[in-house]
Amino acid sequence: MGNKMLQESKSQKQKTEAYILFARAADMGNLKAMEKMADALLFGSFGMQNITAAIRLYESLAKEGSHKAQNALGFLSSYGIGMEYDQAKALIYYTFGSAGGSMMSQMILGYRYLSGINVLQNCEVALNHYKKVADYIADKLEKSEGIPVEKVRLTERPENLSSNSEILDWDIYQYYKFLAERGDVQIQVSLGQLHLIGRKGLDQDYYKALYYFLKAAKAGSANAMAFIGKMYLEGNIAAPQNNATAFKYFSMAASKGNAIGLHGLGLLYFHGKGVPVNYGEALKYFQKAAEKGWPNAQFQLGFMYYSGSGVWKDYKLAFKYFYLASQSGQPLAIYYLAEMYATGTGVLRSCRTAVEKRLKFWGKRRCIQWHFCYGTEPPSKDLHLARRLYDMAAQTSPDAHIPVFFALMKLETVHLLQDILFFNFTMRWKWLKVDSTVGPYWDLFVIGLIIAMLIFLLTNRHG
Repeated sequence: MGNKMLQESKSQKQKTEAYILFARAADMGNLKAMEKMADALLFGSFGMQNITAAIRLYESLAKEGSHKAQNALGFLSSYGIGMEYDQAKALIYYTFGSAGGSMMSQMILGYRYLSGINVLQNCEVALNHYKKVADYIADKLEKSEGIPVEKVRLTERPENLSSNSEILDWDIYQYYKFLAERGDVQIQVSLGQLHLIGRKGLDQDYYKALYYFLKAAKAGSANAMAFIGKMYLEGNIAAPQNNATAFKYFSMAASKGNAIGLHGLGLLYFHGKGVPVNYGEALKYFQKAAEKGWPNAQFQLGFMYYSGSGVWKDYKLAFKYFYLASQSGQPLAIYYLAEMYATGTGVLRSCRTAVEKRLKFWGKRRCIQWHFCYGTEPPSKDLHLARRLYDMAAQTSPDAHIPVFFALMKLETVHLLQDILFFNFTMRWKWLKVDSTVGPYWDLFVIGLIIAMLIFLLTNRHG
């Protein structure tokens, strides 16, 4: 219940209610709720940030076998946040975390063995850790037979709507809605895509997505036909799963030479959805879509030649199509390229290249909660971590002392204001946000204040 409320929350009040539910469940001994509360205490998601309390809770959870807690303690130990800076202890925590199933711990250990951080550098061990993570993600991707959004022409891409902002302003949305109702097919397709995937601040709304796609399809848009086929293939509240309807719309799009429609027909024949399994037909449609540069079709061709599905195994052709698809960022193509380099299948074995491919694959599907990049990127906006990293920068280079001094001045100012304004967990800092107000010019602002103070002092001295 708390998870659902948190995911659907649109206000601070709803988030607070969700965390109250987590707190009640935690009091009753629910481990997942306790993990949520520990994260909330660490990042200040529910009232005041309290790292000491978070660590106590993580330590209690670690004794119960929580791999998330092990990973968190490893992170805090490795950066010296609220705990003694101890890389050896961090390594122990990460090891227990990975043994318990933490994918993040696996990634961090992989990075440490790849770079030789507090362990002997060993590419093969790093590759093994990265493989476990890649296999886990690839398994989830392969179970999903949905068709990713096609890269259509620039004028038909949803990103083209108010591209300067991650959120579509309401008045701009109303303007595009007006154009769509007036019959602008490109806008209809774009609005359909935005509602289909929930982008630019618009809610995911399958009914609206289907509405706009149907209008555009009626006007002859092949992309809209393909998206309708996609919706019926995957199934949702507005378009219940229906292979026959999916086949109908994919066929309409394919007859116009649309790559996603051709690929959709290939998938239906490959998996036998609504039609008998026919690898020959699947191969034909995948080839046509691949010739148009559609990366998912290129991947499917690579997979057919790699696995020998309906064709003779041909690792050179598999490598060719995986490589072509990987150039467009197709994640599973990158995964299989890593597999080929790791095992020396069809190519000269290369541990380093396999690791690089798995890192790239992970970069496409990385964990959101911690915002780690390849197991090295720390959580955003953490004052304690920022101070430590600034101190390390000052110790490393004499040239860093002055910029670090100004940066620390900013951090201390922000922290002081937070301490004053967040005097209890119900307060919210709404009326003053130094970061967004001063923005990238905070250093000039501070220098200006110092100059003004010097002028004032000099004037008083001469006066």
